[in-house]
Amino acid sequence: MIKPLLDCFFKPESVAVMGASRTVGTVGWFLVDHLKEGGFPGAIYPINPKYPEIQDLKAYPDIRAVGAPIDLAVIAIPIRDAPLAMKECGEAGVRGAIIVSVGGQEAGPVGRDIEAAIKKAAIQAGVRYIGPNSMGVLSPYFTLRATLAHSAVTPGSLAFISQSGALSYSILSWAAQKNIGFSHFISVGSMADVDFGDLIDYLGNDEKARSIVIYMETLTQHRKFMSAARSVARVKPIIVIKSGRGSAGARAATSHTGAIAGEDAAFDAAFRRAGIIRVDTIGQLFDCAEALGKVKPPAGGALAIITNAGGAGVMAADAMGRWQMEPTSPGPETLGKLDEFLPPHWSRGNPIDILGAATPATYLQAVHLALKAPEFHGLIIILTPQALTDPTAVARIIVPEIKGRAKPVFAVWMGGEEVAPGIKILNDAGIPTFETPEQAVDTFMEMYFYSRHLELLQETPSRMTRELNVDTTKGRAFLEQCLARKQGVLTELESKAILSAYGIPVNPTVAASSAPEAARAAKDLGFPVVLKVNSPGITHKSEVGGVRFFLRNEQEVKAAYNQIMEEVRARHPQAGILGTTVQTQEPEADCDLILGSKRDPDFGPLILFGQGGVFAEVLEDWAVDLPPLNLLLARRLIQKTRIFRVLQGYRNIAPANLDHLAEILVRVSQLVTDFPEIVELDINPLMLTGGRLVAVDARMVVEPSAVPAPRHLIISPYPNQYESYWMLRDGTPIILRPVKPEDEPLVEKLLQSCSEETIYFRYFRLIKKWTHDMLIRFTQNDYDREIGLMAIGQPPGPEVMMGVGRLVMDADRDSAEFAVIVADPWQGKGLGPKLLERVMEIARENEVRLLYGDVLAQNQPMLDMVRRLGFSLKKDAEGQVVRAEMDLWAGRRG
Repeated sequence: MIKPLLDCFFKPESVAVMGASRTVGTVGWFLVDHLKEGGFPGAIYPINPKYPEIQDLKAYPDIRAVGAPIDLAVIAIPIRDAPLAMKECGEAGVRGAIIVSVGGQEAGPVGRDIEAAIKKAAIQAGVRYIGPNSMGVLSPYFTLRATLAHSAVTPGSLAFISQSGALSYSILSWAAQKNIGFSHFISVGSMADVDFGDLIDYLGNDEKARSIVIYMETLTQHRKFMSAARSVARVKPIIVIKSGRGSAGARAATSHTGAIAGEDAAFDAAFRRAGIIRVDTIGQLFDCAEALGKVKPPAGGALAIITNAGGAGVMAADAMGRWQMEPTSPGPETLGKLDEFLPPHWSRGNPIDILGAATPATYLQAVHLALKAPEFHGLIIILTPQALTDPTAVARIIVPEIKGRAKPVFAVWMGGEEVAPGIKILNDAGIPTFETPEQAVDTFMEMYFYSRHLELLQETPSRMTRELNVDTTKGRAFLEQCLARKQGVLTELESKAILSAYGIPVNPTVAASSAPEAARAAKDLGFPVVLKVNSPGITHKSEVGGVRFFLRNEQEVKAAYNQIMEEVRARHPQAGILGTTVQTQEPEADCDLILGSKRDPDFGPLILFGQGGVFAEVLEDWAVDLPPLNLLLARRLIQKTRIFRVLQGYRNIAPANLDHLAEILVRVSQLVTDFPEIVELDINPLMLTGGRLVAVDARMVVEPSAVPAPRHLIISPYPNQYESYWMLRDGTPIILRPVKPEDEPLVEKLLQSCSEETIYFRYFRLIKKWTHDMLIRFTQNDYDREIGLMAIGQPPGPEVMMGVGRLVMDADRDSAEFAVIVADPWQGKGLGPKLLERVMEIARENEVRLLYGDVLAQNQPMLDMVRRLGFSLKKDAEGQVVRAEMDLWAGRRG
């Protein structure tokens, strides 16, 4: 097994402190002291040419003088000297460094220049680093305290990453009070090298970290972050608080879509698409961190509330209402058992109000029943100090009942000093505690909706009933002609031409440069018609008198043309006016929709959908997602809006064809995926009339892009460049193409057609039943890190999946694992070698150096195949598994 590169930061066997000091209270003194005090079992090497020893440890004049392997260097010297220190680390064979020195980018241009010099030196030296301006890291399971923080932490399941050193100190103090342990505690500082994506990838593969909490100020390497987060969030929760919800970018936009879809909407969309929990306040971050550090997410959203105060129970129920949830009523059996020991006038519902006279024994019985009741998935216990209620005794008696239960239990002990001992008992027992019912409810719901959102993300999308045919050649020709004029803003007619090339329905539109020409066009289209001013410099045509509706004859058209010219020139004399467009007058809309895209400088294109018309920005009924979209994601985007209720049919409004609307969204997604030059796209309104959808106005802003498609997206789209056709030895035609999420039924049939031996040889165990959760691991791939290449029969034969080759790239992308499976009916026909050859080609295209795979020693056909293809083979110590490896770069050196 290849050792993860970031192990040097969290599992080092030796640490050097560059800038170690004898002076008590200095940074260099604290770093050595904390390593010693924390019980670090490996070697500690203080580096300082002034002293022969520091804190009873031999000191060295520079890191190269140590003469022994060093895994990690902590750099605490003036930042101006850090580039030289990085060079020396490389010469000493150090793999990782933490720079605690301050004065980098936060200090202005000089600091930014120093950081650039550090980065250059680190690349040349082959050293990865955290910082500058890092507080350091704590790795409790390996008793590593390479940090300036004075607080030690207990081992736990929570990994914490922060860009704020001050917040890190606060978290450590709070965690000690709450008895919360950490698997990792990481202060990333300026994040000039090792970033969120690197750390999420690493923590995702560390079983000690069950959940990840992030305080984020800025984000770098957005595509790498999304790839890592989408992979890891499916197996362990990631919570993020992102500071800064500014809208400066939206204010500079030229379209409705651009004005609506600001920077924060991009973060929301990215986090939601990755499956990340986003919280808004430090309090929520602490609450979620505590809950995830102590309990597992609930299996459902049915929450039981036990309280000895009716008002507090109502507060909890109201908090659920803000999540569009209601307390689940106790089942008949639970009600009957509660009746046996509660007073006759108890609430007989949920919240379960056990009244002010509740004793510790009453609490215990109620908790026992709620945890046993199958109708509940979690429990909040509320206590207010009352005459007959002893907060400490209640805490003490319920702890044994709660510990070890699968259902999450949250405690709300409301009060001051009188409840403090009880809270301590609960915290010491690992039970999350909260000050208010609302905090407890919000935390439970965050955890529930995280689980629910993951289920939705992992649903299998339906296949499109027909191919998504788009005319990329036509769209590219129109776009390049518009780019050549260097005007940026396209006219409505130009925008509609490009939309039409992608199958997006638009109303017939003709340009006219004179009144007679407009009249002829209107006659050809058929009356009534609409006239609109044709000018790339005018966004909101109606605001300058540039639109006339329901023109019923040629005379009205001519008069309207002249009126538009006169009025627009008077209001907007600088605008370049080309004339008007003449368009069919569509029937009155049941509702107006807006559909568009805006290119974010970091996240790439955003797709927006919502309620349109001139009041789109005021009504604020819209939702944003990231391309690429499939039908399922498009439907979800529609469902996030309030206008969705109208689209389902409302009073005299017929239901919209939601499948067609979702398809239009997918087409827009494909358009901005294919053309990174599209800066803004606005379809407003997309009219819904009698269930029919048509775009009657459109606007596009374009500019050259330095980034080619599809690298402008932060989520890798379907890689159609890997599609190819081939024939088996018997002449059977097949297509080799990447697996799509909607291929789950095909994959299931493939695995069902495999013999037990084939399954055992591929997965090293027998698998009798393939569940949805298992199948989505094969079909829902992040194409930036994983490619499943499937072989599917082509006409005149049936569409049947015959085999699949898989390439899974490691986090550093320097190495990757391969695997191949071919169903029994298709074995011996050359498909296995072909799949592996294509996997090898894709690995080379992705700059993978080492390709490896594990093969059972008794799988002789597979061993023969990889040997013929040039892989080296090596058995493990037990002789059961053979590692096949190939250096794909070997030819370059030859």
